[in-house]
Amino acid sequence: MNDRVPQSLLNAAQTLSEVSALWDGQIVPRLQDYIRVPAKSPMFDADWASNGYIDTVVRNTAAWIEAQNVSGLTLEVVRLPGRTPVLFFEVESTKVGSTQTVLMYGHLDKQPEFSGWRSDLGPWSPKIDDGKLYGRGGADDGYAAYAAIAAIRALKSQNAPHPRIVGLVETCEESGSYDLLPYIDVLKTRLGDVALVVCLDSGAGNYDQLWLTNSLRGMASGVLKVEILTEGIHSGDASGLVPSSFRIMRQVLDRLEDSATGRLLPASFHCEVPADRLDQARATAAILGDEIYKRFPWAHYDCGGASSFALPTTTDPLQALLNRTWLPTLSVTGAEGFPDLKNAGNVLRPYTAFKLSLRLPPLVQADVAVQELKQLLEDNAPYQARVTFDGAASATGWNAPGTAPWFEAALNGASQTNFGAPCGYIGQGGTIPLLNMLSKGFPQAQMMVCGVLGPKSNAHGPNEFLHIAYAKKLTAAVAQVISQFP
Repeated sequence: MNDRVPQSLLNAAQTLSEVSALWDGQIVPRLQDYIRVPAKSPMFDADWASNGYIDTVVRNTAAWIEAQNVSGLTLEVVRLPGRTPVLFFEVESTKVGSTQTVLMYGHLDKQPEFSGWRSDLGPWSPKIDDGKLYGRGGADDGYAAYAAIAAIRALKSQNAPHPRIVGLVETCEESGSYDLLPYIDVLKTRLGDVALVVCLDSGAGNYDQLWLTNSLRGMASGVLKVEILTEGIHSGDASGLVPSSFRIMRQVLDRLEDSATGRLLPASFHCEVPADRLDQARATAAILGDEIYKRFPWAHYDCGGASSFALPTTTDPLQALLNRTWLPTLSVTGAEGFPDLKNAGNVLRPYTAFKLSLRLPPLVQADVAVQELKQLLEDNAPYQARVTFDGAASATGWNAPGTAPWFEAALNGASQTNFGAPCGYIGQGGTIPLLNMLSKGFPQAQMMVCGVLGPKSNAHGPNEFLHIAYAKKLTAAVAQVISQFP
């Protein structure tokens, strides 16, 4: 690609004004409607097809896009048998001699409800409070399709020449995007020569500047189950003779993780942090400081008249960044085999099952890690208990390609213009499977991976919110970067 640095043809003030008006007048109300629909991803709603919620949000989003009457835009809802649908739109190029494509990505499926929402909030009850739109999925990332169209409208409004633009909005991302690859295969020729990807499904280090995601961790998950009995037995009769399934579970997990430090023990689950990512992490640590860890909702309690807070694994800003982006970590995200506390009698339970979520460094091959994980957990079970690791899913992480001079200049210009600060670079601990697919298919493409998930926005958890003012500026910044595409 040409490395010259073109100037933006957009009037920045006009762009932000038009984008903000569209957000206030149309996008926020549409997102409120979107939040009301429990369009949970297939992993969390096995009956998604018959329930129709995913179809509802796809239909509503498509109707809004068509109502914008964007010049040169065509839209299609693509459906493959037995798979969640995708939205695909295309905007013809207005740039003389341009043969390359900008791909804009987002998703409409959601995480489940989760517990712990504020008493005045709920996952399916949108509410605006202090400039934030609360509700499940607004920030992660139902806004993406709307923001993409708003950015394109800004280009059209000022007659700014732009390359061909295509949009891909899936509905299986929160389940690992297992439906996406078949669509990529079907749409590959229609995607064209992708030279810039704008992915609006990521995070921000703060709400004061544009943030570019430079890496994503991979993921391996599955259900680890330990069975020792065929039915529950009175603990007074059996304990001491029948080993607790929970204690066996602890022993098995000790093979994987040092519980004192959280370090994963298999060396193959680790990788070296590239020098450029380390340099960027140092710069980001200097910007964010202790907000890197203070932004989380730590448990606290009174201790001798003073408040005491739970502590992070480290208070060093650089190490904190690396821990959540380049180190493998284990989380238990669900459990089965336990009665509710009010129904927990003195019974030795027959089994314990944990849903494991293993985050992997960006350069570790996830499918290989899953096979090693299964063997590590299942082999030589204590007491010859039945130990199984089933339902495994995996997605390899992603490390961004090198940044072209035009792209770096465009990012910094868009950030300075809209936020008054340079672009920041930050790794994210989550996974977006599409990016690996696109990096392999289009190895020369620049990746504008960004989003509205800043401090305390809490995607996947309670009280998820979208920072409206930040979303407006991000939308304007996206338009400005596309306008500088060589």
